[in-house]
Amino acid sequence: MAANATILGGIAGTHLTAAERDFFRAADPWGFILFGRNVDNPDQLRRLTGDLRDALGRDAVITVDQEGGRVQRLRGPHWSDWPAPLDQAGAGPRAMWLRYHLIGWELRAVGIDSNCAPTLDVAQADTHPFLRNRCLGTDPASVATLGRAAAEGMLAAGVLPVMKHMPGHGRAVADSHHDLPTVTASEPDLDTMDFAPFRALNDLPMGMTAHIRFTALDDAPATASPRMIALIRDRIGFDGLLMTDDITMNALSGSEAERAAASIAAGCDLVLHCNGTVASMEPVVAAAGSLTPAAQRRADAALAQRRAPQDSDPATLMAEWTALTATLA
Repeated sequence: MAANATILGGIAGTHLTAAERDFFRAADPWGFILFGRNVDNPDQLRRLTGDLRDALGRDAVITVDQEGGRVQRLRGPHWSDWPAPLDQAGAGPRAMWLRYHLIGWELRAVGIDSNCAPTLDVAQADTHPFLRNRCLGTDPASVATLGRAAAEGMLAAGVLPVMKHMPGHGRAVADSHHDLPTVTASEPDLDTMDFAPFRALNDLPMGMTAHIRFTALDDAPATASPRMIALIRDRIGFDGLLMTDDITMNALSGSEAERAAASIAAGCDLVLHCNGTVASMEPVVAAAGSLTPAAQRRADAALAQRRAPQDSDPATLMAEWTALTATLA
């Protein structure tokens, strides 16, 4: 039987409670996402990731947002603290590969085998501050080059990258955590700027949607728009596993269950629910339902790219990364 079409993050603390364990066992989500509230130290985190997989009885994907800068859930003293991605874009592809390979190596060591990165949104002068320095550049070609390096670095560490936010969030001047951003750019401009990095990396195993409305294309936010999901599949050419951005964000309207149902109906493969309790996750799980046959095919293809980490010497790689980025300080 197919897993439920969700990635769930409603884990209250640093250990799995009996109620959470029982709920996850019954709900059978495809995977999990962790946050800072779930992280204390490496031994604790390894226990938690092991307990989550034990609850499902399978080697489920566990993801996290470990971009660097403001968005990193694992921090010092136990893990490396990374500058914001845009601050280091000038160091070039090798430095970006090293950065995300080392991030992946640290994640895989504690049982996390996916990372919601790279951010392939093209930064612009008026990009909202919540997003701007999380980007990799200000032109689509450099974003694609650095995004490829970041993704390959993570894959070599045994971590599945999740490119975001499809089909492009860089023009947004509002924070989708609080409001629905609206973009009025023309379709040709969107195609040459915003969509281009995702098209260049359309072979990656996983992607995440944007809660953003493109008035030239549809009135609905991309996450809940059949037209926009079809654009991601056809024009961008992405046939990987597509998850929503967090459906608890205020950019979306309706109940969380209604948001989940609308996203699946639009063509998303998975619903990402990041914050809540067992009681709030229950209707979302019911609304998402099981993976469709097409989603199952894409999920299997993504899992096929989850491989054992290559042999690495983290100290040597960190020294190389430090040398490459020293002039950016």
